[in-house]
Amino acid sequence: MRLDKYLKISRIIKRRTVANEACDAGRVTVNGKTARASYDVKIGDIVEIALGTHPIKFEIISINEYAKKEEAGLMYKMLQE
Repeated sequence: MRLDKYLKISRIIKRRTVANEACDAGRVTVNGKTARASYDVKIGDIVEIALGTHPIKFEIISINEYAKKEEAGLMYKMLQE
């Protein structure tokens, strides 16, 4: 699954276009490397997003094509807020 789509489905970022712009601006890193929106996420990847004053760091636990609001939080594990 594409990184921008994962960020939207897991509800970390509200809109896919915002996720895409964050990736293009270099604010998203995966496993310590700057990632593009088209990056293919895998279980176990460590993603860090620098939006606003507090960076968000999390590990991908599962990849689902669709997720309800209650299930979205189970797709990742927060490492740092």
